[in-house]
Amino acid sequence: MPENAAGAPLELETKSVGTLLRQYAIPGIIAMTATSLYNMVDSIFIGHLPETGSYALTALGICNPIMNLGIALGTLVGVGSSTIMSVMLGQHNYRSAQKVLGNMVTMNMVLGLLFSVLVLAFEEPVLRFFGATDVTLPFAKQYLTVLMIGNVIAHMYHGLNNLIRACGNPRLAMGLTLFTVISNTVLDPIFIYALHMGVQGAAIATVLCQLFALIYAFIYFFRGTTVVHFGKHVFEFHWKMAKSTLSIGMGPFLMNSAACLVNLFINQQLLRFGGDLAIGAYSIVSRFSFLFLMIVMGFNQGMQPIAGYNYGARKYGRVRKTYLLTAGWATLVCVLGFIISELFPKAAVEIFTNDPSMIGLSAHGLRIINLAFLLVGMQMVSTNFFQCLGMVRKSIFLSLIRQLLFLIPLVYLLPRWWGIAGVWYSFPLSDLLSFTITGIMILSLMRKFKTLEDGADPAILGGYRG
Repeated sequence: MPENAAGAPLELETKSVGTLLRQYAIPGIIAMTATSLYNMVDSIFIGHLPETGSYALTALGICNPIMNLGIALGTLVGVGSSTIMSVMLGQHNYRSAQKVLGNMVTMNMVLGLLFSVLVLAFEEPVLRFFGATDVTLPFAKQYLTVLMIGNVIAHMYHGLNNLIRACGNPRLAMGLTLFTVISNTVLDPIFIYALHMGVQGAAIATVLCQLFALIYAFIYFFRGTTVVHFGKHVFEFHWKMAKSTLSIGMGPFLMNSAACLVNLFINQQLLRFGGDLAIGAYSIVSRFSFLFLMIVMGFNQGMQPIAGYNYGARKYGRVRKTYLLTAGWATLVCVLGFIISELFPKAAVEIFTNDPSMIGLSAHGLRIINLAFLLVGMQMVSTNFFQCLGMVRKSIFLSLIRQLLFLIPLVYLLPRWWGIAGVWYSFPLSDLLSFTITGIMILSLMRKFKTLEDGADPAILGGYRG
């Protein structure tokens, strides 16, 4: 394939970094905000179900860690594939970039099916292990069963959407995500209220929306009008590339897996010290915070192709500037989340429920959990930045320290003295500790970038070299 193949995102090494970040991050922000709203919509409609809303909302909180594990498997393949594709495109290695597409589809298909079969085979004991009681178990089963049946659809859709963005088409990736949000918002009240399907109806609406988006994503890659597309031999499996994909995706995979483990442990502690409604309150708090974290992820998505491409092209000044701009904007987003959490917590949680007990518990938890929220943006961007450059070990380390090294021990210890408040205070303390370590590591990397001239061998950095 010729170097100047149509559609190759050569602008990634020619346009100003600020312009590129706006161009790529804004669609990513819109898409990830839409993703957050996509998750919030189910909670909002379910939380306002007459009589059973609070317990149905708790059931969603119980399903969260299981769904996080499914997301972890999807990011293991999707993030690794999009990172390698960005680097390959930066090196103008279009043939290898094409192979990434086929590998991603095959791996997502296999992992998605395996995960669904395992969860459905042991559904009830798994849900009870994650905090379901006799009251919340029926709601959790209704929701999880449908989502597991459609799990492969979710894996494939998110994987292809990542590659669409890496190929230089962030607007289409954004458009597909917006479509799923809008269609889910329309279908949710139909299935939940009009068809009287409750929690199960919310799950059906979710799967249908992802199926429609997946069909369009396949059509996009089958057209053959872009540099990367489905074609002859594209589905041949390449073990070496698969190994690199899994290696690079291991950081976000472990981060999401750790989130699953942490969520499990938090649910158990909340159930022990606060009962069923405490799990529902945490579900509300996490969904509100998730909105701001997804905006930061949108910035990360905008940063990923720019940083990956210029790293592959050995333009280190542009790579460094990309990080600094992204970290600055992400911090501003988290400052906004911090202000709302501290000054208007009640208004924030009333979106999800009209139960006075749930509102009071959720507002109190939100104010405490997000005490150090303004520090989270920089840590998220730094972790993603290491992953963008293929610095797998550092990315994995930063992905795990907050949740495994700090949060779990604190969630275990603090409630012994402070009860449920100890669970809430574990979050800002772990944020502060992990921010300190992340800052030390990223400052060291930035100093190394300053010593490298464009075009120099990146061996000193220790990242992916193709």
